[in-house]
Amino acid sequence: KAFSGDDEDPEEVVAALQESISLFLEIPSNEEVENIAWFSQKNLAIVVPGKEGQPTSIQVMDPRYWGRVDVSESSYSLCINNLTWEDSGLYQAKVNLKTSQFSIAKSYDLLVYRRLSKPHVTVTFKISEEGACNISLMCSVERAGLDATYTWLSSQDSTNTSREGSAISTSWRPGDRALSYTCRVSNPISSTSSRLIPVGSFCADPGSPEKPPMFCLLAKGLLLLLLLVILAVGLWVFRAQKNYEMSRVRKLKRNRIKLRKKGKSGPSSV
Repeated sequence: KAFSGDDEDPEEVVAALQESISLFLEIPSNEEVENIAWFSQKNLAIVVPGKEGQPTSIQVMDPRYWGRVDVSESSYSLCINNLTWEDSGLYQAKVNLKTSQFSIAKSYDLLVYRRLSKPHVTVTFKISEEGACNISLMCSVERAGLDATYTWLSSQDSTNTSREGSAISTSWRPGDRALSYTCRVSNPISSTSSRLIPVGSFCADPGSPEKPPMFCLLAKGLLLLLLLVILAVGLWVFRAQKNYEMSRVRKLKRNRIKLRKKGKSGPSSV
């Protein structure tokens, strides 16, 4: 029969998606094992120790685990490879002994999680009329799941502080010490952190060492000056070409007038 999990509190085991996990058994060394029955949603496998130097045999009965389970020769622990979400759930091992009328039972609660990728931080800010810069930071991880926890770490006045949640808000005024934040995301099998986010760099005052706004204004001014120079050169070339064409037209007109006058006078008779 399938294991219901009502007889005892199972041992919680966490594992990573598409990786492997071993469900460990502890069998007294003075006991001789007849066989081990593994259960999950239904009969999973039967393990029979080898005789006289023969390897341990395992018969997998659940098609979901075909080609994905192994057994340890020494402890008869069950190893499940290439874990899927469907592998999460309750497991039980029932160890039947040759030397005892009683069997050893062990229960497990397997929880499968995804390893976390690096967090992405989105920053938005708005400067108020009073000069304060209100900043919001949002931390996100692709397919993090509901079990992920978010923590913001910052350092101010030589003391480390932390705040929970995927989003935080803070404010900054010219002259204030610029804070830096790091988002750390964790789940039961992994932990990852974002790069350091310097809050003051997004709305620093003119006296701050970091001056992105001034740099942008300078770049815009240089670009405008370059456009004016190009426009002036273009106008000069256009006017020079136009004057040259007008000069040629006038010269052609004078030549035509001279030719007409010469044609009218004709050759003189002798």
